[in-house]
Amino acid sequence: MLKNMLKATVFATTMSLAAGTFYTPAFAEVVYNRGTAAESESLDPHKTSTIYEANVLRDLFQGLVMQDQKANVIPGAAESWTVSDDGTVYTFKLRKDAVWSDGAPVTADDFVYAFQRLEDPATGAEYASMLYPVKNAEEVNTKKAKPEEMGVKAIDANTLEVTLKAPTPYFLEMLTHQAAYPVSKASIEKLGDDWIKPGNLVSNGAYTLAEWVPNDHMKLVKNPKFWDAATVKIDTVNYIPTEDRSSAMKRFEAGELDSYDDLPTEQLADLKAKFGDQIHIGPYLGTFYFAIKTDKAPWDNVELRNAISMAIDRDFIAEKVWQNSMLPGYSMVPPGIEGYTPAVAKFADMSQIDREDEATKILTKLGYGPDKPLKMEIRYNTSENNKNTAVAVQEQLKPFGVDVALLNTDTKTHYSFLEQKGDFDLARAGWIADYKDPETFLGISRKASGNNYSGYNSPKFEEAMDKAAAAGGKPEERMKELAEAERILIDEVGNIPLLYYSYKEIVSPKLHGYEDNVMAVHPSRFISKD
Repeated sequence: MLKNMLKATVFATTMSLAAGTFYTPAFAEVVYNRGTAAESESLDPHKTSTIYEANVLRDLFQGLVMQDQKANVIPGAAESWTVSDDGTVYTFKLRKDAVWSDGAPVTADDFVYAFQRLEDPATGAEYASMLYPVKNAEEVNTKKAKPEEMGVKAIDANTLEVTLKAPTPYFLEMLTHQAAYPVSKASIEKLGDDWIKPGNLVSNGAYTLAEWVPNDHMKLVKNPKFWDAATVKIDTVNYIPTEDRSSAMKRFEAGELDSYDDLPTEQLADLKAKFGDQIHIGPYLGTFYFAIKTDKAPWDNVELRNAISMAIDRDFIAEKVWQNSMLPGYSMVPPGIEGYTPAVAKFADMSQIDREDEATKILTKLGYGPDKPLKMEIRYNTSENNKNTAVAVQEQLKPFGVDVALLNTDTKTHYSFLEQKGDFDLARAGWIADYKDPETFLGISRKASGNNYSGYNSPKFEEAMDKAAAAGGKPEERMKELAEAERILIDEVGNIPLLYYSYKEIVSPKLHGYEDNVMAVHPSRFISKD
């Protein structure tokens, strides 16, 4: 998935927010209390993976290019760039007035260091594979080449040259992702893992980190050294994690939150009646899916995976659990990407009754049924919506002799477990587009991806993805190869897609510049508040 100013006078106002207390300073300081559905795992751009961290990092850092309030690509640390005729060499001109929050200039060497650090196996970056289009990036990440052999070079302090293996149409948009942000080499070498702590973190974005009280709040303050600080209207942004969506609604109604990035869907009708156009719902490039452990028995059996997928009634879940705020999903790539037609599951056109009959035949053939139940655990991260979805699937699978146990953990723990390749059967996951291209949804299932929670490893899929990458200069051929790759992924049930997302947010009318868009991107830099 922003303007005006609040004038305060005289003394600071004390506002109590759940576990913590915030002090809203006087002297016309504008404070944005920004509710978020989960706590960030880290603020190291190279060690993060969720949208909750992406929102914070978008305020703290600035890549070569960034997204505006409508999710369009705009200049960031680079004020301009050129592309070679063959589409493989990008030359970026950095702003001469861009500096780090400690006053040091932001240089091309900072990006060389950051890109090499992302690919360094010692970093353990989940998004290392994102930069694989860069020449020798994959080789560096797999220890087959030295960092200095990577296709990223500082021509001079303000000129960065990036060489790709092949034309990559989404490359510029990909650079808006936090994995491509610069980091301060001097700070990291001096402080080690402590470089991301308040008072230590050196950033180059519109805000700096002032406080971080885990599970309570994260306070960001306007960075006076940001090159475009004069246009930034919000002085302080408090990111306030509230996993309980119902509690978040109460806090919003009490004026403790100015916005919140999710809604309890079982209350959707009442919320619309109460808050009217403060409720924002619209198309969102994202897929809600179950990761399924393809590399362990019995889930290494593609027939079994397919039977479970067919038995799940997506229409019921979309309508009853999500109150039609989500759409039934049968592909990993959601609809809405120009020039691409997703490859949907072959049973998508069957009636639910016919799907269930086919699922029963497969399960019986494999020896499962009411008299010999299949044991299965579904893990999910804290959310009323996720819980209700898991319970619905549990009930839907029960008649098939599938005995489903549910395991809930907070979002930080949940994704940390998946990232560390923990042992599970099915696990709730969601993927939001990092850029408007099918590759962002398909790349997570490549064997090298740190986001490949299912452990899916298919030579046919890898070959098709490689062909798509090689066809970068031929858009139609590339999209055809990507669709073929998705066809393989869906037929082999590398994951179980369930739903296509809509963004579901609540936004105070005091906020301006909070623009709805398919990426649900809302940089605080462009927001203002009455």
